[in-house]
Amino acid sequence: MNVWVNVAIVVHVLVAIAIIGLVLLQHGKGADMGSGFGGGSSGSLFGATGSANFLSRTTAVLAAIFFVSSLGLAYLATQRPREAGSVVDRAAPVQPKKAEPATPEAPAQKPAAPQGEKSVPQ
Repeated sequence: MNVWVNVAIVVHVLVAIAIIGLVLLQHGKGADMGSGFGGGSSGSLFGATGSANFLSRTTAVLAAIFFVSSLGLAYLATQRPREAGSVVDRAAPVQPKKAEPATPEAPAQKPAAPQGEKSVPQ
């Protein structure tokens, strides 16, 4: 089943890239005004109006394939078997680390004054 999901995703991405390319190749509506004044599009591969029909039909077919593949991927995503419980229940339990006993450091003490001398507070 995972192989078919991967194939569907690859087809979906390739169709999306093809649609992007075809849309970028098409002329806008304003580009047709220039052809009326000798824009030179009559010498193109598809003729004066042939490229618009071919590209728009191909874009429509690819858009339909994209739509169907989107629905298919949505269906496959919702039909996967689900495990009972939440994500937290499926997570591995965390083992607490053993705490090392803290050894408090003794505060630094002043060296003891030798006997016979008096310590003078500073």
